[in-house]
Amino acid sequence: MSDNQKSDGETTDYTMQAMSGGVGENQYLTFILAKEEFGIDILRVQEIRGWVDATPIPNTPDYIKGVVNLRGTIVPIIDLRERFAMESVEYGPMTVVIVVKVMQGEKEKIMGIVVDAVSDVYNIPSEELKPAPDFGGVISIDFLKGLATIDKKMVSVLDIDHLINIGVLEDISNEPAH
Repeated sequence: MSDNQKSDGETTDYTMQAMSGGVGENQYLTFILAKEEFGIDILRVQEIRGWVDATPIPNTPDYIKGVVNLRGTIVPIIDLRERFAMESVEYGPMTVVIVVKVMQGEKEKIMGIVVDAVSDVYNIPSEELKPAPDFGGVISIDFLKGLATIDKKMVSVLDIDHLINIGVLEDISNEPAH
């Protein structure tokens, strides 16, 4: 477990760490999903929390685990494994919720994403971020900002706004009313 990761519901504020101490615009918090490493812009990370049960919301996609009350703010929780159609696993002590700020038009929304574990923080210069391969429209890769090779491993850097807006928020608004 990294120094900044908490597994007991405590939080770590990476945004404050990023804003002080020389962290630049190319800093990415990486996390693990099914042994693969993904990254998101660290300035979008509000905090990291250990997994706590979410209150389920009826008529939402399976990958939306529900909502939690985060200091008075109701935060939707999305399981990224299920969102990416990966095999579901039982949540364990390393499972965390990364609370992120997502822009939807002019409005900022707070969302939580469930991941297997937090990995590290990397500085990835823009020139080292390579475009994702084109699958000819068969597979949507619009949510990928790019791919980077770090210490001989591939990290998929996500565009969290696109991932949440085009996928999650679109799915919620298209759910049939019952």
